Amino acid sequence: MELRSFRAIIFDFNGVLIDDEPLHQELFGRVLLAEGMSFLPEEYPRQYLGLNDRRCFERALREHGRLEEAENPERIDQLVEQKAASYREVLLAAPAGAFLFPGMASLVTALSQRVPLAIVSGALREEIELSVERAGLGDCFQLIVAAEDVDESKPHPEGYLRGIAGLRERLGPLTPSECLAIEDSVAGVAAARAAGLRCLAVTTSYPAHALSAADWITTDVPDWFLTTPA
Repeated sequence: MELRSFRAIIFDFNGVLIDDEPLHQELFGRVLLAEGMSFLPEEYPRQYLGLNDRRCFERALREHGRLEEAENPERIDQLVEQKAASYREVLLAAPAGAFLFPGMASLVTALSQRVPLAIVSGALREEIELSVERAGLGDCFQLIVAAEDVDESKPHPEGYLRGIAGLRERLGPLTPSECLAIEDSVAGVAAARAAGLRCLAVTTSYPAHALSAADWITTDVPDWFLTTPA
């Protein structure tokens, strides 16, 4: 595989660009416990990782038999905002770029000079934009598809399909197979593959065997690009 064979690279956000999945797990659990729901940390990778916040809280409410709340959009909005407020507080208190994976800022900057970059994530737009702007990477991404932009969460391919459509508006004719997706979750890999993209998976959230549907698997994204032919 050579990088020149790809006309665009699409990054997932949490667990790929930014090392904040443990923070999301902690904040999600904190909201559940405050709302009188139980939460075991080992449940998070199995049931929630890869879903956007709305789907996470909907699933948690259903798991706890609170079906009326799970079907109430305003109630879901309240829970999402509780978690988002805590996330903003933590992010703004940390040094700029503190949660980026090592080497990621340099990689993104270098890649953006060679190929269009985008983000397709289940994270809230505010969280993505705040993180990349504080890291000095805001100009590196031509397109962001966030949780608010889709009706269906990963593993549904809607986010990637919207990402491809947005890139076509900027680049002209573009097929999904000409794009590389970088993912860390089982749901994310499934979404990328269902949309027709090639996929690089990084083992920051799941072991390699769980990500076997990806085309390539690595333990370190910047290192993988350094050892991949241009």
